[in-house]
Order: sequence, then structure tokens, then C-alpha cells
Amino acid sequence: MAASITYDENRRLIISGIECDCACEHRTPDQDIYVGEDIIRNLPQYIRKRNLGTHCVLVCDKNTIKVAGDQVCRILTDAGIDVIMCFLKRETDVDPDERSVGEVLLSIQPETEFLVAVGSGSITDTCRVNAARTGLPFVSVGTAPSMDGYTSAVAPLLLRGLKIHRQGPCPEIICCDTKVMATAPDWMIAAGVGDVLGKFIAKADWKIGSIINDEVYCPVCGQIVTDAVNRLIDNVDKIKAKTPEGIQILIEGLLLAGMTILIIGNTRAVASVEHNIAHFWDMWALSKGHRAPCHGASVGIGTMMVWPMFTRFADEDLSKIDFNELKKRHMTREQRVEWMHSTWGVDNGDTIMRENPGDFLSWEEQERRVRRAQERFPEIQAVIRELPPFERIYNTMKKLDAPMKSVDLDIPEDVRNISIHCAKDYRTRYTLFKLLDECGLLDEYLSDYPMN
Repeated sequence: MAASITYDENRRLIISGIECDCACEHRTPDQDIYVGEDIIRNLPQYIRKRNLGTHCVLVCDKNTIKVAGDQVCRILTDAGIDVIMCFLKRETDVDPDERSVGEVLLSIQPETEFLVAVGSGSITDTCRVNAARTGLPFVSVGTAPSMDGYTSAVAPLLLRGLKIHRQGPCPEIICCDTKVMATAPDWMIAAGVGDVLGKFIAKADWKIGSIINDEVYCPVCGQIVTDAVNRLIDNVDKIKAKTPEGIQILIEGLLLAGMTILIIGNTRAVASVEHNIAHFWDMWALSKGHRAPCHGASVGIGTMMVWPMFTRFADEDLSKIDFNELKKRHMTREQRVEWMHSTWGVDNGDTIMRENPGDFLSWEEQERRVRRAQERFPEIQAVIRELPPFERIYNTMKKLDAPMKSVDLDIPEDVRNISIHCAKDYRTRYTLFKLLDECGLLDEYLSDYPMN
């Protein structure tokens, strides 16, 4: 049964239809999520309803303080809530790094009862990890429909330039005022759509993981992301025009995609190799002293880069694989360490390997996976052929005037090329690109297809 959403009289989003008999452990989200026009003024009553208290730390930056931060501070103060303003002052945009996390932590006082994040990805994730470490609840006031992390339980962070992920709570209250969201610049709107488009690839990789490694696949969460992305594509003109309906459709798509993380407790339904490419670009840019490119834009481009590999693999002949030759080329532990150091850097590579020990494959395990792919190849073909035509994705991005190539994000060609080659290594999570590599096909695929 596909999930559906309705709203109560207070514009509180109600999700239903998440009953599922798969082996995943499911959780029904109990957060209060509000979507509508001019609802920021109701924030005090939302807070009272959850009994969060009367002392908070409000976190914002130079952009979000103007969009909603000052307004939220006034509304809460007028309602008798004591507010400590944690203004993350930067010359450029805020990163969710150790500096930002530390500033929020040091703003928290003994009497602080909850946090309020006014912003989108970076601000929300900075508050999320502080909420996890302090045990305080937090409230999210969204300022842009640019990413699906409002409803997430995972925080992408930066630690000494490495993109890491840490578990954290979902906000107890999420307030998405469509009038505020509509003020977001066009590139952030396009980024939100790009983030959602990647769910097609994430879903395909998840299903391939279930075929090769018997990973549990949740059909309800898979359908949630499929419905969300299809609805966005069908309404891209309204989204581009920032009509009230278009903005609400985009916000709902992002929220529903993110809610799958709450339902099953991980990001499997919403992030795969296309996100790994984006993370690689983030880390490369930061290592050079540059701003990390916009996450949703990177995901949208990464999605278009990997799409041809999926469609090609559906026509592959796996019976031609020479297992003797494949065994000769099997990567030893020492060779893998050398590869990770050369592509990700020593510090980043060591961290990734430490967090993903399952990627040190024995030859026996590699052979098992490849033979499983041969045996069940019709199922893999069916998964890939569920993907919509590539033109549908390309035209959606084009309509939004989104960046279409990695060069549009100032990613050099050599960085682009290595990112798509080593994105399979960022997580143990199974992907088509791991399968291509295990079958000895990845180098051939990457050399034959232009990626820009």
C-alpha cells in the first residue's frame, strides 16, 4: 500500500498507509510537521502542544536571520519564550562542521530546554547532532525547499574536511511556511528537485542489493520515494514558477522522501552512488579551500552521470565473464588500501575503510556476488527497466535552468572522472557500481561513456 498524506485543520501533515510486512523494522513517525502559508506565527502554539518548554537556543546564519530568524525570535519572545540567539557569523555560507557544532554547543545553557534551527541543510544538521549529544529536542523552521533532510534522522557533517554521517533525532516540530520557502532563490529550488531525482537511482541500487546480498527491501518506502519524484516531475512548471501549489508539492516530496529514513531508520531509500559522488566533490572542494558545491545540484548532476551505466547494464551478457581472469585481478587488502589512499587521501581513506570494513572482499565473496548476478540477471534487468526514460530526468533539470554538467559547479574533469570511479567505495551499501567493479566491467563502462 502506498503512503498518502492529508492535513488536519492546523495544517499538520498526517501520513498514512505505511503498513508493511517486509522484514525491516518500521516506525510510525510521530513528529508534528506543518506545511502551509503564514504558519510561522503559530510556532509558539506548536511548541506548547509538544511541551518543549520556555527556554531555547535559536540557530541561524547571515541568510536565514533575514529570511525568518529575526521574525521567529520576535514571535517566540512575544509568546514568553526566552531565546538565546546563536548567530553563526561567516563571510560565506555556513558548513555543518566542528566549528558550527561547537558554537551551538557553547550557546546551550543549563536552563536550555530545546533548540530551534532556522535554515535548511547545514543549520538543521548542526542542530541535529547537538540535539543528539545533549539529549535536547529541537524544532526546525525551514527556509528553503532545497534538500530532504528536514525529516531525516541522519546528519551529514564535516570533520576536518571529511564528509561523515552521524545518527541524530528528527526535529519534534518541523514548520515549513510556503511563503518563506517561496523566497528561496531559483538555484535552491532546482537543488531540491535534483536531490529528489536521485531517489530513482537509490531505489534501483537498493533493489539490486536485495537481489545480490539478500538485503531487505521495503516496498512501501520504495513507493514513497517513487511517488514523490514522479509528482515533482509532473509539476515541474508550477515548481519553477514558485506557485503556492508548486512550492507545496516540492516541500511534500522532500519531506516524504526524508520520512523514509524515520520509518526504517536509515537512508537506503534516498541516497546511493549519486550522493557518494556529491560527497566526493564536497571533500575535494574543501581540501582546495573552495566552497563545497550545492548538494542538490551535485546530486542532480551525479544522477545524470550514472544513469547511462544502468541502462547499458540491462543489455549486458554476464555469461561472458572469465572467472579465472577475474580472480587474477581480485584486489587484495593491500591493493585496496593503496587505492583508497590514492583517491580519497590517507586520512579520509583510513576513516572510510574503518567505517566500511565490509568492502574488503575475499575472492570467494566476490565470486558469489558475480554468480548470483548471473543467476538472477532477469530480476536485475527488470529493476533497471523500471527506471523512467533518461530524457524525463534531463528535461526536468533543463526546465529549472539547473546546472547540467560538473563543470557548471567548477568541478574539473579529472575530479569528475575519479569521483565516479571511486564513489562505489564510500559506503559498504551495495550499488550497481560495486557490481560493475566486481564483474570487471567498471573501467570499460567509464571509458566508453562520456560523463558530461
